[in-house]
Amino acid sequence: MDLVTAPTEATGLVLAAGAGRRFGKPKAEVLFEDERLVDRAVRLMRDGGCDRVVVVSGAVELRVPGATVVHNPRWATGMGSSLITGLETVREGAAVVVPVDMPWLGAEAVHRLRACGARLAIATYAGRPGHPVLLGAEYFPAVAAQAVGDIGARKFLAANPGLVQQVPCDGTGSPEDVDTPQDLMR
Repeated sequence: MDLVTAPTEATGLVLAAGAGRRFGKPKAEVLFEDERLVDRAVRLMRDGGCDRVVVVSGAVELRVPGATVVHNPRWATGMGSSLITGLETVREGAAVVVPVDMPWLGAEAVHRLRACGARLAIATYAGRPGHPVLLGAEYFPAVAAQAVGDIGARKFLAANPGLVQQVPCDGTGSPEDVDTPQDLMR
């Protein structure tokens, strides 16, 4: 399958449904630099050029200015079900996906993925894959079919390396995630 030009517009998709067991509370509501992680992720998407942002909630009800919030009733089964819920909401075009617990990602990474011209793309840092990930709608069914438990798009992307554009995002931020309160002290 040939890569085709990515749409100028993509929906930002923030996965924010988890209970944050290791953290001690849902990470979406955690404050970092006086901002909830979920609000920070929405701002990341907006600053990266996404006109529409969808947040997938689950363990707690979220109200997020500037975003459409959809509830994943199967949130406890893992991130895969949240990705499926989000992709069902986006439906068309493309989605730029980020988990809520990556507060150091930079908007330039979102912009680079949207501008790369691919329909499947993944940000890389020092050559290693990370987030965000861009998924064209034509791949949503295949991604959803392999999204199980805490596996989102990773299995599909790994099985189709020839379709995936790797987009260097060094210097745009950090793909490190937050699992515990101590992680915020980095």
